Amino acid sequence: MAYDVVIIGGGPAGSTVGSMLKKYDPSLRVAIFEREMFPRDHVGESQLPAIGPILQEIGAWDKVEAANFPIKIGATYRWGKTRELWDFQFLRKESFVDEPRPAKFSGQRTMSAFQVDRSIYDDILLRHSEELGCFVREQCGVTKVVHENDHISALVLEDGTEVTAEYYVDASGHSGILRRAMGVEIESPSSLQNVAFWDYWQNAEWATEIGVGGTFVQVMSLGYGWIWFIPLGPTRTSVGLIVPAAYYKKSGMKPEELYSKAIKEDERISFLMRNAKSEDKFETTKDWSFVAERHAGKNWFLAGEAGGFADPILAAGLTITHVSAREAAFSILEMKRGKIPKEWLIDQYCIRQSSRIRNHIRFADFWYTSNGQFTDLKDFTSVLAKESGLELDADKAWQWIAQGGFIDEDLSFGAGVYSLETVKNMQKFLHDYKVENAFKGKNILNLNLKNAEPVSRAFYNEGKVIQVEGYSRNGRILPIFGIVPALIHILKTSNKMTDIMDQLYALQNTISGQVAKNNFLVTAIGALESMIRDEWIETDFDPSVFLVEFGDMTGGLSWSDDVTVGRVM
Repeated sequence: MAYDVVIIGGGPAGSTVGSMLKKYDPSLRVAIFEREMFPRDHVGESQLPAIGPILQEIGAWDKVEAANFPIKIGATYRWGKTRELWDFQFLRKESFVDEPRPAKFSGQRTMSAFQVDRSIYDDILLRHSEELGCFVREQCGVTKVVHENDHISALVLEDGTEVTAEYYVDASGHSGILRRAMGVEIESPSSLQNVAFWDYWQNAEWATEIGVGGTFVQVMSLGYGWIWFIPLGPTRTSVGLIVPAAYYKKSGMKPEELYSKAIKEDERISFLMRNAKSEDKFETTKDWSFVAERHAGKNWFLAGEAGGFADPILAAGLTITHVSAREAAFSILEMKRGKIPKEWLIDQYCIRQSSRIRNHIRFADFWYTSNGQFTDLKDFTSVLAKESGLELDADKAWQWIAQGGFIDEDLSFGAGVYSLETVKNMQKFLHDYKVENAFKGKNILNLNLKNAEPVSRAFYNEGKVIQVEGYSRNGRILPIFGIVPALIHILKTSNKMTDIMDQLYALQNTISGQVAKNNFLVTAIGALESMIRDEWIETDFDPSVFLVEFGDMTGGLSWSDDVTVGRVM
């Protein structure tokens, strides 16, 4: 059994790798070996909008949409400094258009996400990769990895069959079959060690119904942990409890007892579940965060949770999985072309996966230490903050979130998958302090490339890995890609904020489509502020120049209606 690429695991990571490979090079012989038989339940059902474009790219979005999963508009939280509920929205619920389903991946659907029943979702993606030409074999685990040093030569299956390939991908999740066989160590950058208990329920009520199929996930903080409530379909809901492992041990309760106690204690969740019936599929797992010391070798890659896991509070698990799988596939495709050095491709893949996972772990730590409602966990969060070096004042907390910079390895502007403005506004619910806008009181922006070294970074696009030039200084990266070249050009022609805004408005007017127009300006302002915070731009004030005031740019938090930008005072 000889292939070009062999993938261990048929979940979203494995199927995404396979589908990407077959989309961009149908001639490749790709095999996926899965130890279970699909469909099967799996935890991790809440998505982020970054997944939509990937589903569209592999041609699976219409199939997923046809499954009629709830449309995730955002989440309702009880989290932070008070017990008041607050909504985080991908797009304002008032602007969500009531449209029939199934719908196409366009307009508002590009800004929303799905809440997926993994037994259905994972099966759709695996069958899709099979339709594209991947050889799929289920109920077939891998028992041995044959390798010499860092090079894998074969896999041995449960039935004794030996499988060979040019490249291998570990998409086996926590099992980390290749990771363990290749002796790759893991690091737990956080002392946050939680356990999760969950079950599936029939006939629980949705907390919020928006248009056709739109709803909010519920994340309810308790004094000793938090509950997730995720509608997966018209009648099925995933309900889980997460608590620190130390708290669970100290409680002396059985997992089922602690789970039942939490649901009864939360008035909102217990009300939604008053007529619900358990499917009796209660499960438990440990879910503490970790990251592999490296994510690729001479002819192998780790994708998805095989390479790392971040606490689920920010619902980033499936996003990390799909994105890493896409980048692993593109790296293999580029290696097959032989035009870019393999060592560079491996190095770039490792940098990006490690950075992405660490950013989410760091952000999750910040969320836990910022939750004033954890009355029973004050000692725990204090220890977490101390070990993380986190000082909970505005400046220190902001530095903590952005340890790797606000312009990250995804060539985006913010923390993890969240925009800069979104992160700032979220903090209003976590703390009493407010991080000042970097533009406040400033009207002069000077480009600062002093002592910066030229570097190249990977950009993954349409089946290719593009070497993007950029600058590096003090551990921060400025990629000369996307909107950055236009901003650099503008900054070289004028340093006055009024002139900069005039040029941005001129560029905006060249873009067709209202959504694209709005996104351009939001991205541009976010990029400018990120460049300021990462010290690629120095700011000043000139009393002879008008100030420009910016309102909230996110459009995603229910408490703010001010989306005015570029207002001259």
